[in-house]
Amino acid sequence: MIHVTRINQEPLVLNSDLIEHIEATPDTVITMTNGQKMVVADSPQAVIDKVVQFRRSIHLPAWADLAQPRMEQ
Repeated sequence: MIHVTRINQEPLVLNSDLIEHIEATPDTVITMTNGQKMVVADSPQAVIDKVVQFRRSIHLPAWADLAQPRMEQ
């Protein structure tokens, strides 16, 4: 989930897995997989950065566990 700001300055939390595409027209329009469109104040690059940061926060702990040597008992 990512936090964005609607064009009217209201906060919005989106499921980033459901983003189909992002347009700059000149406002940023996020189209979801169900066809719903969200107009947000965040730039397209800011939305992308938030998605990347969110996904890293989920996957990085799993990778860290894999990098740790396992102790045999």
